[in-house]
Amino acid sequence: MEWITLTIDGRSVSVPKGTTVLQACRMNNIPIPTLCHDPELTATGSCRLCIVEIEGMRNLPPSCVTQATQGMVVRTRTEKVREARKTILELLVANHPLDCMTCQKMGSCDLAKYAYEYQVTGEAFSGGERRQLPIDDSNPFILRDPNKCILCGKCIRACEEVQGRSVLDFSYRGFNTQVGPAFNLPYAESECVFCGSCVSVCPVGALTEKEMVGQGRPWEVKKVQTTCPFCGTGCNFDLNVKDGKVIGVTSNPEAPVNGRALCVKGRFGMDMIHSPNRLTTPLIKKDGEFVEASWDEALSLVAEKLGEIKAQYGADSIAALSSARCTNEENYLMQKFMRAVIGTNNVDHCART
Repeated sequence: MEWITLTIDGRSVSVPKGTTVLQACRMNNIPIPTLCHDPELTATGSCRLCIVEIEGMRNLPPSCVTQATQGMVVRTRTEKVREARKTILELLVANHPLDCMTCQKMGSCDLAKYAYEYQVTGEAFSGGERRQLPIDDSNPFILRDPNKCILCGKCIRACEEVQGRSVLDFSYRGFNTQVGPAFNLPYAESECVFCGSCVSVCPVGALTEKEMVGQGRPWEVKKVQTTCPFCGTGCNFDLNVKDGKVIGVTSNPEAPVNGRALCVKGRFGMDMIHSPNRLTTPLIKKDGEFVEASWDEALSLVAEKLGEIKAQYGADSIAALSSARCTNEENYLMQKFMRAVIGTNNVDHCART
């Protein structure tokens, strides 16, 4: 691997050739604000918030799409850079609802974080026109507020590059530009499969998990990483727990199997945890009626019945069907139980072809 050396804020740093200025800064713990950038997505340089000053360049280039070169001299915190970033934020906030106190994203909103850092109040361009677009709550999973959208395009790229669906794109032009499905259809009428990848990358409150709205602030929620129970893939995500109750799921970029990618069941199917219809205690039938039992009682009954059937009809009279919704380890235990304990090879699987 070929390495190059450049100077950032007076520090001499070495990075692999082909590294962008933004990557070089983050590799060396030099903070650069970004709204449209994501390491898993194609860099577009659309928000311009990551601009830096580079010796020899007349303008302030966005660092996320500017390749570092040998001997380059970069300045990230000059007065010129900070003023330009502040102006960009002022322009974004000028056409952004300032309902932060009731916004679900408050506490994890990148725009609010940078507005605080750069002391942006929303007064610089307060006299301009504001968008008044209808909120799309047509489906039970995702709440879409186009008035809060900052047109960073991350949801578009996540839909296209991560999920391969290409449901979202920019429509209209200029002040009227907005992001949404083709013909600006509601989510529920589009080809969206509600995987929620768009929600996971949205830096503001334009896209939020509908069931989590009003359920708790980020600082009130404890995140517990766990494995999705819906299939055997082994996707990880974070359970959002408040007061001992799961209020929703958010993806974890550090998940080893799936990163932030989840399907609709994994991201939005957790309502079954606190469903009143969920069985929480084993049931056994007595006198034709199901009654609650302890786990020891239920398992002892199953073992007893299997033993009786095996004794009367032989081991091959018993068969087991496993499931792709189980983990590999659980399926292994099932076949091991049937072969080593029951004594039969009558084991099948729903995913067998």
